[in-house]
Amino acid sequence: MRIIVTGATGLAGAEVVRQAILDEDVTEITALVRKPLSIQHEKLTTILHHDFLDYSKLTAVFKNIDCCIWCLGISQTHVNKVQYNCITYDYTLAAANAMIQANPGMTFMFLSGEGAMQNGKSNLLFGRVKGKTEKDLSQLPLKKLFISRPAGIKPIHKNPSTAFLNKLVIPFYPLVELIAPRYVISSVQLAKAMLKIVKQNSEKVIWSNTELKNLAQ
Repeated sequence: MRIIVTGATGLAGAEVVRQAILDEDVTEITALVRKPLSIQHEKLTTILHHDFLDYSKLTAVFKNIDCCIWCLGISQTHVNKVQYNCITYDYTLAAANAMIQANPGMTFMFLSGEGAMQNGKSNLLFGRVKGKTEKDLSQLPLKKLFISRPAGIKPIHKNPSTAFLNKLVIPFYPLVELIAPRYVISSVQLAKAMLKIVKQNSEKVIWSNTELKNLAQ
């Protein structure tokens, strides 16, 4: 399988790259990033890309990919509403449409999150925008769409791109995992689960935090 990963400098995306390198079923990995990766491997190709609303120069790349694992995103606390909507929704839909034009047979995995609501009734900006992105992706003529909805993602590897506020939360994950394990998934579990889903080509579209953890076992 040949995959392309976005958000590969972030927590989830970087782990997808690591686990894909270890996965014998994944033969080629393309990371679409704004800045170089610290990870290097013979299976990994890094493409520096800066305009995530314009993919016109990537048509040839998309034609040779079997699956996109979309991990690009940002916390709603780090940007204003307009910026959050653009990064979460506009970037994703622009990429999905470009990929469909270049390669209608591509599978698309969208990293969403627990609390996303496609009916738009969430009280949180996160829930509304992630939900709208899920809904509109589902209306595109993608050959296969998968949506993963993790809860709190416990980092297994240190990531220099982790925001300061997120670093403050990390020490509390073991306690939350002990008291309420259904609300926590490790970055490794999440990455392994997403790779399994796209490889198995399941009929199930939306995967909850608990389902992702069980699949990663």
